[in-house]
Amino acid sequence: MLRFLTAGESHGKGLAVIVEGLPAGLEITKEEIQAELSRRRLGYGRGPRMRFEMDELTLLGGIRHGRTLGSPVAIEIANTEWPKWEIEMSPEPGKPEKVLTKPRPGHAELVGMQKYGFDDARDVLERASARETAARVAAGSLAKALLSKLGVSVISHIVQIGAASVGGAARPEPADLEVIDNSRVRCFSPEAEEAMVAEIKAAAKVGDSLGGAAEVLVFGTPVGLGSHVHWDRKLDGLLAQAVMSIQAVKAVSLGEGTVVSGLRGSEAHDAIRWDSESKSYLRDTLRAGGIEGGMSTGGMIALTAWMKPLATLNRPVLMTVDVATKEEAVSFKERTDVTAVPAMGVVAESMVAITLANESLRKFGGDSVAEFTRNAQEYALHLNENPSAAKGI
Repeated sequence: MLRFLTAGESHGKGLAVIVEGLPAGLEITKEEIQAELSRRRLGYGRGPRMRFEMDELTLLGGIRHGRTLGSPVAIEIANTEWPKWEIEMSPEPGKPEKVLTKPRPGHAELVGMQKYGFDDARDVLERASARETAARVAAGSLAKALLSKLGVSVISHIVQIGAASVGGAARPEPADLEVIDNSRVRCFSPEAEEAMVAEIKAAAKVGDSLGGAAEVLVFGTPVGLGSHVHWDRKLDGLLAQAVMSIQAVKAVSLGEGTVVSGLRGSEAHDAIRWDSESKSYLRDTLRAGGIEGGMSTGGMIALTAWMKPLATLNRPVLMTVDVATKEEAVSFKERTDVTAVPAMGVVAESMVAITLANESLRKFGGDSVAEFTRNAQEYALHLNENPSAAKGI
């Protein structure tokens, strides 16, 4: 079983992530993890922090000479701003210089303060911050490396920012990822990119923020990841939970899930056909998003994550209550982005990859990468055989 745990605060000394369950012999380098973290910082509309946030990595354990050992992998991501925050975020006994008492609407702060009995919103916001997703992307890079041994690729592209969307534009393929990442908003459609940038500029001009949507596409998924037999083994449910856990994501849909609910049954499903050349069952449409009955069909998986506008604005308009005086007030402001949708797409890739890697390990097992891939190959070899014919019935 693959699982990970992150620790650290937004302006703390750094973030840490421990990934447990990776088989031995997986090739991975610091540069590969660093490259994924750099992708998370992409996107027009990001704030100034992205210009100096270097994501300095240290591999603390679980990797030797470029290969996993089968033991937990531990990674530290240092905060290059730590010297500015060493007093305010010190773990030593003492008091903060400034107490934040005007929680932001739409953020975790007020409920977190109530839940844990805090009187300072920083005790909540530091951990609730999306800075934590850097640790998830580091974990996701390991999951992607494992999935690549099965021929599985995970990419994302932005399909909406504000009111601008790609409409019916063609979906990208893995070979298009460089083109996507070179886009100012990680959009595969040049026309939609221009409209999205215009939306961001307009929102920035008035100090507002924007939400949007990213589509995650998975290519080469094996048949049968997940299960129909229990509610907590269904692959679509697992993916939805993983992606919904990303800060500010408020909805997840599979395939054409937001459309098919308004169609008749005769229009809403993916017809099945047998392909004699590949000796496999195929579906030419993607209405179910590559998952039926909680299991992967072997086709492309398509998942869309919908992100709300960020809760911090560059103009003082969001009203709240000062928890110290109970008087009406304008919520405080932290450094913010106009939109973080392009980055959210990269984080969603990571959460999808981690979920699929875990389900792949559950299905194929193996203490080493060699054993894992051998089991998967044997499964694929006999996947579409007729069991009755094979037994001579």
